[in-house]
Amino acid sequence: MKLYGSQTSPYVRRIRLLLAATAHEFINLNIFAGPDRETLAALNPTLRIPMLDDNGRVIFDSGVIYRYLAPQLGIAPLSWYQENQLTLINAVSDSLVMLLQCSRSGFDTNDDKLFFNLQRERVATSLYVLEQQAANAEFANWDYVAMALYSLVDWTLFRELMQLDDYPALLAFCAENKTRPMIADSDPRLG
Repeated sequence: MKLYGSQTSPYVRRIRLLLAATAHEFINLNIFAGPDRETLAALNPTLRIPMLDDNGRVIFDSGVIYRYLAPQLGIAPLSWYQENQLTLINAVSDSLVMLLQCSRSGFDTNDDKLFFNLQRERVATSLYVLEQQAANAEFANWDYVAMALYSLVDWTLFRELMQLDDYPALLAFCAENKTRPMIADSDPRLG
């Protein structure tokens, strides 16, 4: 089994955390240029990571990879409530990734523009709910949803995308889980 991705991607990290106790090869790609970009294009027409190659069967997208791996790993399907939590996490991740890409493309993402305003609003409303859920210890079990949340919060801190001082429960959640298996090896700061 091969997992293709980048060290810095929060979507890749959640799958790496999921596979912490499973034999697999991690292939770290520079997805924006050179031969790694060509590898990405050859394997995945969406040009996104992560991708999982399981004996020639290539699976795209972290959510699809999770659903593919869960039965193999003996993990029960997510409940509808967990699916909603994952949707909140993905909403924040997607918006922050878009804002980061826009910023790197030379746009001032603090401009009063509809696209930027909508992304910032989506992040704020979703993080508010995730903060409440973390304060209620809803991520106490180290499952896929908790792994995805950890990957998001730590990535946000790594990229310095926003201050998280208003989210003490999310910060405490990260601090409580920083010694879990594969956390150190999958740290985006190593990328």
